[in-house]
Amino acid sequence: MAIHRKFLKSNKKDRTFINRDIRAKEVRVIDPEGNQSGILQIHQALAMANDHGLDLVEVSPNARPPVCKIMDYGRYKYEQTKKKQEAKKKQSTVQVKEIKVRPKTGEHDLQTKIGHITKFIGNKDKVKVTVMFRGREITLSQQGRDVLSKIAESVNEIATVESYPKFEGRTMIMILAPK
Repeated sequence: MAIHRKFLKSNKKDRTFINRDIRAKEVRVIDPEGNQSGILQIHQALAMANDHGLDLVEVSPNARPPVCKIMDYGRYKYEQTKKKQEAKKKQSTVQVKEIKVRPKTGEHDLQTKIGHITKFIGNKDKVKVTVMFRGREITLSQQGRDVLSKIAESVNEIATVESYPKFEGRTMIMILAPK
């Protein structure tokens, strides 16, 4: 039983109250045409909605007094889901792809990695280029910086350096973003 109550409490925030579920004593009413009918007692607002054959929907519960609109609740719910879907479509997710190299990576391997970076940048993804140092290679930090600057130079027409090379433990990291 306690779990059920807890679930109801967490669901209360995103719940839209309609008709008799509205707890306020008086509400600001907007009629179906969009005109304000003023502040009415809840029973008067419910009677008004009933006369129109529609629902009384609380559209702004945080206002004092709460704002309620006389409308078809099913249609309102449908429009809200459509708005959420449209917002989700317009939202673009930027992924961060990672390319790992070593300070002594060969020229051909480096060109292959640059090809991958070009492809990722072409897909509008950010690229995190990591130079990994093993054992005594940590003394080759200048070679690591040279590798990163070579990569940055070769993709400078399609990408910008968002985060310049910096050490994080035994790795050196640089982040590239599409222009």
